[in-house]
Amino acid sequence: MPIPERFLDELLARTDLVDLVSESVHLTKKGSSYWGCCPFHSEKTPSFHVVPDRQIYKCFGCGKGGGAFNYVMELENLSFQDAVAVLAKRAGMQVPAGSGSSPGGRERREKLLELNRQAARCFHRWLYGPEGAEGLDYLYRRGLSRGTLTRFGLGFAPDRWEGLIAALGEQGYDKRDLLDAGLAVNNKDGRIYDRFRNRVMFPIINVRGEVIGFGGRVMDDSTPKYLNSPETAVYNKSRNLFALNLAKKSQAGRIILTEGYMDTIALHQAGFDSAVASLGTALTGDHAQLLSRYAKRAVIAYDGDGAGVAAAQRAIPLLEKAGLEVQVLQMQGAKDPDEFIKAYGRDAFAALLDKSENHVDYRLGKIAQKYSLQDDAQKVEFLREAAELVAALQSPVEREIYAGHAAQLAGVSPEAVAQEVKQRLRRKVYKQRRQEERRSLVPAAQLQPQARELHYENFRSARAEEGILRLAVQDPQLLGEMDGLKPEEFSSPLLGKVFALLQRREAQGLSVSLPALAGELEGREMDHLTLVLSKPESAANSAQALGDYIAVIRGERLRPKAQPEDEQLLRMREKYRKKKAYMEDKP
Repeated sequence: MPIPERFLDELLARTDLVDLVSESVHLTKKGSSYWGCCPFHSEKTPSFHVVPDRQIYKCFGCGKGGGAFNYVMELENLSFQDAVAVLAKRAGMQVPAGSGSSPGGRERREKLLELNRQAARCFHRWLYGPEGAEGLDYLYRRGLSRGTLTRFGLGFAPDRWEGLIAALGEQGYDKRDLLDAGLAVNNKDGRIYDRFRNRVMFPIINVRGEVIGFGGRVMDDSTPKYLNSPETAVYNKSRNLFALNLAKKSQAGRIILTEGYMDTIALHQAGFDSAVASLGTALTGDHAQLLSRYAKRAVIAYDGDGAGVAAAQRAIPLLEKAGLEVQVLQMQGAKDPDEFIKAYGRDAFAALLDKSENHVDYRLGKIAQKYSLQDDAQKVEFLREAAELVAALQSPVEREIYAGHAAQLAGVSPEAVAQEVKQRLRRKVYKQRRQEERRSLVPAAQLQPQARELHYENFRSARAEEGILRLAVQDPQLLGEMDGLKPEEFSSPLLGKVFALLQRREAQGLSVSLPALAGELEGREMDHLTLVLSKPESAANSAQALGDYIAVIRGERLRPKAQPEDEQLLRMREKYRKKKAYMEDKP
């Protein structure tokens, strides 16, 4: 049974989009709307626009758009029904029983979350029982206190094939439930058994405080050293970070990135409550974007071995692209933060944090290590690679400073490096300008929907159809003054579909707004419709504008179906442009 539309209308009325978005994005008011850096893609210049009076958002960078439901769906990778449940809980409302239920839907998600919570309780209880003695001793030997074990909910999986299956079976969960949650596995013979056995257990908790998965560590040198939950309906390792549920509350103003659970826990125990770790995978763009919601600065505190250095090099551009100020911690006399704190103490690590190196100097240093700077040929290669790095910096001041640092490393004049950087920057700017010029040659193509399957067949009619929708949303009463206009008269199937939905909602006394259509439209459709409704439309002479739009739509229907001359010219021009660009780019 679908969720009642009147319930959805009331939920939207109780959800202020600015308040909702402000929970994860820093918004700045400009005029009657708000701007911020988009949470869905990496950017430094705000292109994410929230319009309070229409309760819609639009990113002019990545194209994402919609209302409150779409925002939660996109931000947390949820279905429409699950997004409704999240917003209803936030608003103190109860979703009507039986509404929107489907296999793998809201009820299934809630069941898996509760199953994980009960599993975490079992593991924690076993840690302090006879079977967990070895695990408890291991954690104490690693220097963790009883309070830390409790704070992180650490536990132990006994060395039994069906220990968790039996314990949760007593609570009514069957083996299939544990398979769905990633807590059990089955072999080729069909036997189902516990995934985690004889391991210290680390619950993975999301920013809402829900247990979504687990990591298990052996207590000796056997392999695999760490075993993590597989991806499930509630767990995505690329969208979550270990201990972010705690680090998000930190007042430190920076996030400390570590390579593993133990480093993160050791830092929290020492008072560095902003430490997090990625979950059995390298840092991703999604991770970086997630971190940018909670801090403006990231300190990479990876291991000092070759793998840690390589991981830091990969993480730096991702974090910088997400708008974070990036620094890198280089430890001497210890391989990781846990070992450093044990050897030198909390204060020494705090001092190291304060002296953490700017990522540009760090990368210049690593480039320098690749070459023998006493050899002139290798010195030239170093300066070429260093100039490429410096030329990519956005600020002229940064470019001047770090060009000087590169010159100092190589023992050459700052002017020589500045000239090399200038040449590379000039090439970069020229390339960008050419790309912009090529795009500007086809203005009509820029006004088409981004998704190719939504492209307009009759551009002139579609523009008028867009105007009809803008007027209808501004003044729903106009839907009764359409001179008999029908959805099938629209040239764009998408715009005709939305027109029909708005007509039906108006007739039933429901909200006539774009956010209310989230359950009826696909993501790409909502993205485009948000752009359409973000454009200005004067309501001063709405009756005249309405008549003009309808006249255009009906006039275009009477025209021959042949391709309009202007579109033919545009296509010919684009074909010539591509050929010319190809010839210019040839070596």
